[in-house]
Amino acid sequence: MSLPVIPPELLAKYDTPGPRYTSYPPVPDWSGGVDETVYRTALASLGDGDLALYVHLPFCAAKCLYCGCTATVTTRAEVVDQYLERLEAELRMVTEAVGYAPVLRELHWGGGTPNFLSDGQLVRAFDLIATYFTLADDIECSVEADPRLVTETQLRWLRGLGFTRISFGVQDLDPRVQEEIGRVQSIELITDVVDLARRQGFESLNVDVIYGLPHQSVQSFGDTLDAVIALNPDRIACFGYAHVPWIRPHQRRMDEAALPDRALRFALYQLAVERFTEAGYVWIGLDHFARPDDELARAADEGRLHRDFMGYTTRQSRNLIGVGVSAIGEVGDYFIQNFAHLGDWQRAVDAGLLPVTRGHKLTADDRARGHAIRQLLCNSHLDRALLPDDEGRTLDAFRAFEADGLVLIGDQSISVTSMGRFFLRNLAMALDAYRTPPLGSEAPRFSRTV
Repeated sequence: MSLPVIPPELLAKYDTPGPRYTSYPPVPDWSGGVDETVYRTALASLGDGDLALYVHLPFCAAKCLYCGCTATVTTRAEVVDQYLERLEAELRMVTEAVGYAPVLRELHWGGGTPNFLSDGQLVRAFDLIATYFTLADDIECSVEADPRLVTETQLRWLRGLGFTRISFGVQDLDPRVQEEIGRVQSIELITDVVDLARRQGFESLNVDVIYGLPHQSVQSFGDTLDAVIALNPDRIACFGYAHVPWIRPHQRRMDEAALPDRALRFALYQLAVERFTEAGYVWIGLDHFARPDDELARAADEGRLHRDFMGYTTRQSRNLIGVGVSAIGEVGDYFIQNFAHLGDWQRAVDAGLLPVTRGHKLTADDRARGHAIRQLLCNSHLDRALLPDDEGRTLDAFRAFEADGLVLIGDQSISVTSMGRFFLRNLAMALDAYRTPPLGSEAPRFSRTV
């Protein structure tokens, strides 16, 4: 695709902190007032319909310095066993609150490093889910994996359990970058792991890469992109590194002076879009790419793409239950998050309590604005009928975007331009009632949008 030239002053204007909108309202804006009792009531009213389950498995062999996830480093198998015992207790409490074994249509294991678990622990974790939920015949099971820990036997077990989608964290292949971020893995290793996954029959293979890491250059990142394309994955997630040391103190161990400046970081992003689309991938939403025949690309083409706590998805389950430390869910009219500190989560479960730390009850305005934001982030398009009734303030904000070349405003809809595709998060903030004008002027609770 032909990439637009972004003037430096425009880049500077829109380089502000902003949410990634995997929920609306974003987690830092949740109102609170949602406790274990409220969550139980919501679960009791679950009703029928598609249900997704997210399981957080937080353990890692070592801390990757770029990581923004809730992770615990351990070498002790008994720590994982104890976690699985409490996970079973949480699953039991959830389904007891529901009152039956609900039908599960989507299952995702994230972390941490899910494949840090031994083969026996992986089987045990899956058996727990099958004990407390009814697995749909067409259930879609996906798992995140660290290539450095993959074995052929492990992949065989995962595939045998029913996982059809697997995502490998590559991040960057330059040795200097890998040393800086604490994630050393060769392209030969990753190629072997990808080949193993294909031989085991995984139907969809995703690769994660990150731009904006220390010591990245256009040349080095271009080499990483070319190597990833040669792997021929079905999907690629290309995330911007979120440098938030005030939230993740371990990120301070990296050389902050080696982080790309604004212009270079943006050039890396544009390079990824250029290389992946030239290789035949469809650019989806903010930062995903998929083969044209992949279900994600088809969903985007047909207007069925969805965005939630698990990112871009193709199936729109009405409810998402999250279990494990820090897990987030959406049940009925509520967002719910578990304790993010392992000890707090353990103590709550041991006390026979659902380990809820915070939440939010969705208002009608939340739902309306959330729907508009999802349409914008999924389709690069917004029906004007979805604009909030705010005396034209939001429309005025989009007129300012139009003056900058980011959108085109029609009688019935607003379309994002090729330049505006790079600023989708900024556009979404104009629909966000929780943002304080001028946009991005608040305390830096979020990563930067550019």
